[in-house]
Amino acid sequence: MRKLIKPLVFAIALLPLAWILFRVVNNDLGPDPAEELAKLTGIWAIRFLIVALAMTPLRLVFNAPEFVRNRRMLGLFALFYASCHFLVWIIFLLGMQWGRIAEELVKRPYITIGFAAYLILFALGVTSPKVMVRKLGKNWKRLHRLVYTAGVLAVIHLLWIVRTDVGEVVLYGGLVAVLLGYRLWYKIRLH
Repeated sequence: MRKLIKPLVFAIALLPLAWILFRVVNNDLGPDPAEELAKLTGIWAIRFLIVALAMTPLRLVFNAPEFVRNRRMLGLFALFYASCHFLVWIIFLLGMQWGRIAEELVKRPYITIGFAAYLILFALGVTSPKVMVRKLGKNWKRLHRLVYTAGVLAVIHLLWIVRTDVGEVVLYGGLVAVLLGYRLWYKIRLH
């Protein structure tokens, strides 16, 4: 049964992509398809990031190592959906005008914050293989603690974009705060 969990989690993690592609193929992205596509990929990136962040606290609360076995894959799916979000921004919203990237990063702080979150996720993804864990040693753990910074930045990025209907953003922000708070409480309790 345990051998089936990883492929099952992998298949479930691809369902949002299948749903997004289904909407694209059926021209069901509303009046501004590029904006909707950016929104969908960004939301799924945050959701997977929160799920990945939840794995360690769930392991600690339930004393169940099964949660941690899928943490890396879930984090990589957060990076995957964040990469889709980034590509949608570059291809559809910027029209592949590469010179505008730096201009947008400077001009729009919410893009700067989102890009910073993406760079953190990218660095974590590149250093997630076991060979990198060995090469980086203690620094690997230090680097991977930045995942919480990425979570906070992603929520701020979304809040800055949404501005009005902030219910979902408050939910995501609350979840990130609870998960970060639990980690801090657990660390303090150990010392």
